[in-house]
Amino acid sequence: MSKRTLLAEDGLYDYVLAHSLREHPEQAALREATRSHPRAGMQIAPEQGQFMAMLARLMGARRAIEIGVFTGYSALSVALALPEDGRLLACDISDEYTRIGIPFWQRAGVAHKIDLRLAPAAQTLRACLDAGEAGQYDFAFIDADKTAYDGYYELVLQLLRPGGLVVIDNTLWHGAVAHPADSDDTRALQALNAKVHADARVDMVLLPFSDGVTLARKR
Repeated sequence: MSKRTLLAEDGLYDYVLAHSLREHPEQAALREATRSHPRAGMQIAPEQGQFMAMLARLMGARRAIEIGVFTGYSALSVALALPEDGRLLACDISDEYTRIGIPFWQRAGVAHKIDLRLAPAAQTLRACLDAGEAGQYDFAFIDADKTAYDGYYELVLQLLRPGGLVVIDNTLWHGAVAHPADSDDTRALQALNAKVHADARVDMVLLPFSDGVTLARKR
């Protein structure tokens, strides 16, 4: 939910993009198609998509989960990083938003890798657990309703294998987490940040990148 890296001044941010960003043409086209959307601020920054794709490649991820798809840029980024037989379980509740991205997934040649489930994410994840899929996923990205983050985190940890990685977005919440909470979203993120920091089940780091990105590796 941040179009750009949190801490980079204008000139430096442009330099970073010029000397780092590599996008598939359909990624760039999808970003442009989303630019005028009333809720365009929900889309991740392109360098964050590149970062997540690198993480997925480094760990050799084959099965991934995304909670919160919006118009599909992050799903496209991760799907491009998965092998040909890789699969991304993409959870969202909005047909209106997600269908924007589908043609871009198709033209990028990764639509077959993305299993889009339009239902409450917790319901979808519990169904996966009921189907015996605990410990079978490598990578997960959480970027949806903030007050539900804790529940998503717990379900994802069950679905990840040991050594699997969960990436949690917006954990700095535009700096609001460092101050007395003025909203339910801020309180939820503050509580989750404290919980993950103390969680002996994972190795973790909170990066001051984009709008705050927490990485938690299941032990």
